[in-house]
Amino acid sequence: MRIALDAMGGDYAPGPNIDGAITALQAHPELQVVLVGDTPQLEPLIAAAGYSGGRLIVRHSDTWIGMEEKPTEALRRKPNCSIAACWQLMAGGEVDAVVSAGHTGAVVAAGLRTRLYLKNVKRPGIAVALPTLKGRAVLVDVGANPAARPEHLYQYGVMGLVYARDVLGIQNPRVGLMNIGSEDGKGNDLYRDAHTLLQNSSYMKGSYIGNVEGRDVYLGGADVIICEGFVGNVVLKVSEGMADFLFKTVAHEVIGQLSTERDRGMQALHNVGKRYQYSEEGGAPLLGIDGICIICHGSSNAHSIRNALKVAMTFKDRDINASISAGLADTPEST
Repeated sequence: MRIALDAMGGDYAPGPNIDGAITALQAHPELQVVLVGDTPQLEPLIAAAGYSGGRLIVRHSDTWIGMEEKPTEALRRKPNCSIAACWQLMAGGEVDAVVSAGHTGAVVAAGLRTRLYLKNVKRPGIAVALPTLKGRAVLVDVGANPAARPEHLYQYGVMGLVYARDVLGIQNPRVGLMNIGSEDGKGNDLYRDAHTLLQNSSYMKGSYIGNVEGRDVYLGGADVIICEGFVGNVVLKVSEGMADFLFKTVAHEVIGQLSTERDRGMQALHNVGKRYQYSEEGGAPLLGIDGICIICHGSSNAHSIRNALKVAMTFKDRDINASISAGLADTPEST
């Protein structure tokens, strides 16, 4: 398994990326990581970490895209930046996967430029695994495609189903379409047409449960929730802010009430909070790519990077892309 890791991507790069790569290499002897970034910055950090094995390869790229830059403009100005170089390696067959904690828009834009789509895929989508009262649920798309068509949403349902079943281990995933109400006929033309495609699909028969509302995301109303990238990104960002607010508020209230049980209370909050940490998931896959792309949170630490590399390995080991292509063989067209 060969993975290109964007060494310069992320709020704290390149340190956590290097540390995460080294710990992944130590845990997985079959793994090879190509660190793409500024060699003068990377080599001293690798030496300081004490790694000298041949499975960590540095590929030089002296430019990268910052979180504040506009993706398409930055890619035009920096065609050989670290994330673009990662995609070029995968397009050339030199690596099996791309992992980055850099600018999400730049990661997606660089990927779309390669036109490295799976057979039958019309538009890739980003999937995230969210905690619910009943386990986990997949939300797709959360930002890759803010101007989706009905057939795109249909394909997100198929791809999300495969991801939930084959990666997260959810048996018989229930697929729902995010809408403003659960009744038939709700929403605008995009969601009404997507609902019809999903409802009439033989592949989705027994899996598609119809429209679901925003409240169902965390109540476990569905195992896969489909939406356009604009809506999905808003849901994701609101969820991050609400989780941060709730845990800080609860910690202040509960810990303030504790005395002899202070340590136990802190540990309980830590354990609950860990379920919601992006570092445990590693990253969000860009589904529909002929290859593997895992997009990490910008604040990813070494633990998160290691987990993202592991997720990429899981995608290859379980041949997720073959299942997605097969499921999309008969994608219906909207009228």
